[in-house]
Parts: sequence; C-alpha cells; structure tokens
Amino acid sequence: MLEIEDTEISLIRPPVINIRAAKPRDLPELNEMIGLLAKHHGDPAASSPEQLERDLFGPVPWISALVAESDEGLIGYAILVPLYRAQDGARGMDLHHLFVRDGHRGHGVGQHLVNRARDTARSAGCGYLSVSAATGNVQAHRFYENMDFVPRPVTGMRYMQALA
Repeated sequence: MLEIEDTEISLIRPPVINIRAAKPRDLPELNEMIGLLAKHHGDPAASSPEQLERDLFGPVPWISALVAESDEGLIGYAILVPLYRAQDGARGMDLHHLFVRDGHRGHGVGQHLVNRARDTARSAGCGYLSVSAATGNVQAHRFYENMDFVPRPVTGMRYMQALA
C-alpha cells in the first residue's frame, strides 16, 4: 500500500463573492469607491452618501446600484441608469459606472457585476444594456468586447446645460 505524506501545500481558493443590490448600509463604502473611480479618471468626486441615498432609495429612485461583496467588505460596484430610445419605443440601461478595487481586478468580479447588470436590465423590461469607455482606455474596450458588447460609432456631439 502506498502511503501519501500530508504536506502544508494547499490550493488557493478564490474568495466567495456576493453580487447584490446596494443597501443603505453600503452608502459610505459605495461613495468611497465612486471617489476612487473619479480619481482614476482625473475627475473631481463631489458626490456624497446623502446624494446617493436620495438617488438610490429616495421617493423617486433615479439609479440602481449593484455591489460585489467579499469577506473584506465591498470590493466593486456597478451603477445603472435608465435609458429610452423614443424612436424605437425601447427601454435600455446604461452601465454608467463599473469599478473593482485594486487587488481584486482580473478575478472575474467585473464580469459578475456585468452579468448581474444584464439580469437587472432584463428584469426591468430593457432590450439593451449600453456602456461607454474613454477613447484611450483600450483595456476597458477589450473587456467590454469580450463581454459581447458591440462598439458603436459616436454620431454627434452631446451638449449639457446647467440648471442651477
């Protein structure tokens, strides 16, 4: 009979990740991650947990958010914003933000968030999910194309007018 020696070698087990809708208790960590994404893009981060609470859980919810949670806390998020193409009568969702914390990228967390975003959009009766990435962000372009997003040409300028 062959005896197998027990060793200290163990297989690395990936952490259990839970993708779920954001809850009010998540607001401080969610706001922190929004700030990290803004900083990454060189943008100012002016949002507050109170604004997020208004827009996620207020009388007229404006956005929805998904979070990726591990034993370490929140490690990523996705924010979805409703869209509508009037000429087609088509509901859609914009994957407005997708973020995974440093140290957790490249392990499928973003893919899980995108998959849940698709499910959320379908459940809301949407026929499409859109996302944008900065022109030079080739890594994001590859990620979205690998997730079956199809690049669409920009067909014009977008304008904005401040109302306050």
